[in-house]
Amino acid sequence: MKAASLLAVALACAALAGCASPGVGVGIGVPVGPVTIGVGGGTGGVNVGVGTGVGPVGVGVGVNQRGQVTGGVGVGASVPIGGGPVRAGVGVGTGTVIYDPANHLAPAPVLPAPAGTAAPSASQQVVP
Repeated sequence: MKAASLLAVALACAALAGCASPGVGVGIGVPVGPVTIGVGGGTGGVNVGVGTGVGPVGVGVGVNQRGQVTGGVGVGASVPIGGGPVRAGVGVGTGTVIYDPANHLAPAPVLPAPAGTAAPSASQQVVP
C-alpha cells in the first residue's frame, strides 16, 4: 500500500510538472488547531503564512519578504514519511497578490482653482 501511494505521488509530480508555473520552493508547516503556520523559501523569496484545508483542497494567506500579502488556493496529495507526523506531497494551485506596499495609491492632490474663480467647497469636490 505504501509503495502504491508513493507511486501515485510520483506520477502526480510528473503529470503536474507541465502545468506548474515557473518557480520552485520548499517549506515547513506546523499544525496549530485547524490551521497550519508555515515558512518557506524558493525562487520567489521567503514567505510566512497560515493555511487550512479540507481533504485535498487548501487555502492560505502569506506575507513575503517584500511585504506583499498573497492569497492562494490549491489541491494536492501527500504520503506519510516514517511513523510520525511528517508527510511529503505534491500539489498545484494558484495565487494572487492581495496587497503590495510598492503599489499603494496616493491620494489625488487638490489643485488650486484658477484665478478669478471660487474654489469648490469640500462637499463639491469629486475624488476619483
